[in-house]
Amino acid sequence: QVQLVESGGGVVQAGDSLRLSCAASGRTFNYLSMGWFRQPTGEKREFVAAVEMRGGSTVYADSVKGRFTISGDNANNTMYLQMNSLKPEDTAVYYCAADPRINSVVAGRVASWGQGIQVTVSS
Repeated sequence: QVQLVESGGGVVQAGDSLRLSCAASGRTFNYLSMGWFRQPTGEKREFVAAVEMRGGSTVYADSVKGRFTISGDNANNTMYLQMNSLKPEDTAVYYCAADPRINSVVAGRVASWGQGIQVTVSS
């Protein structure tokens, strides 16, 4: 199994920026793809973005295109989500996910999930 730990969440004002990190440990592999989902309180979990840790191909949800940037540091088994121009609608628990295939990450059919980290954007 691969263990995933998120960090970098917090409380910010609308228009501010945050950078989330997800560190992978355990049985990690160079071909792993990683991504982010989020779940607002009382709502379903939704896809945010995904990246191939080798090669750097990315996929974004329409709601975050142009504002969020996902990246992966394969050498350190760490993924990042740079979030700019944050809106109150971005408030949610953000979950890290990992799987060998990026298409599986986009679909939420993943081998591993992180514990989640809170991002709160005040209005």
